[in-house]
Amino acid sequence: MSPQPIGSNPQPRPNSFHNPEFIDSPEARAIRILCEYTEPESKFRRLSVKNTIVMFGSARIRPLADAQARLEAAENNLRKEPGDALFEQELRAAQHGVRIGRFYEEGMHLSKKLTEWSLATRRPSQRFFICSGGGPGIMEAANRGAREAGGRSIGLNITLPFEQAPNPYQSPELALDFHYFFMRKFWFVYLAKALVVFPGGFGTMDELFELLTIVQTQKSSKYMPVVLYGTDYWKEVINWDALVRWGMISSEDLSLFRFFDEVDPAFDYLRQELDRIYPPARK
Repeated sequence: MSPQPIGSNPQPRPNSFHNPEFIDSPEARAIRILCEYTEPESKFRRLSVKNTIVMFGSARIRPLADAQARLEAAENNLRKEPGDALFEQELRAAQHGVRIGRFYEEGMHLSKKLTEWSLATRRPSQRFFICSGGGPGIMEAANRGAREAGGRSIGLNITLPFEQAPNPYQSPELALDFHYFFMRKFWFVYLAKALVVFPGGFGTMDELFELLTIVQTQKSSKYMPVVLYGTDYWKEVINWDALVRWGMISSEDLSLFRFFDEVDPAFDYLRQELDRIYPPARK
């Protein structure tokens, strides 16, 4: 049987950009990276998103009510089985969950106050949008606070084999999904006008130090107020003074950020700095 001419095939072959086998191949990596730049850019332009306040923090910090319910269950279990090693371990973990659960509530409250202030004082094209990593924990608290204030917020989600599940409070039209960490971090920084960092682990540290490096080396010309929320945590896990003492940073670098432990002072600082740098237009 003779082969059919190419033009006689009733099923047209897909163009390269419609061919999943090619798009998912190593050869098309540059195209996928470009998509993670151009799709967010298109969305942000269409929705007039020019300014963000980025909030980082651990995905493992749960709402205080959830942490208290876990503690109550652990206490009940231990009363039934006193001395049980597993229940004692669970009790300690639950007690710690309550201790850090306040950061969820305070992150949500700070996000709400910032969003209310932005909605009340800014024209739509000037507004500051809360931006988080789109996942649980502090990220969820940030998006949740913005929603409670009646504002939209951004979620820059990342595809991970575990832990990262999109939270339900990010605005659907501003929820973006990334494969590449470095493209996600680009969008964290590019529109950011302020940064609030709650206690977190490797991911939070990575994002914080990358941004501090960009500011320190003046790769970004804009001034950006940086809040480290939870002084005891940040001064215990990072010996800032030792970095200066060993000559790894200068003493002036410590002025790149400020510590806060309460919502209202952190909000007042951010509001004053943002009003000073980006004064609201007359209505």
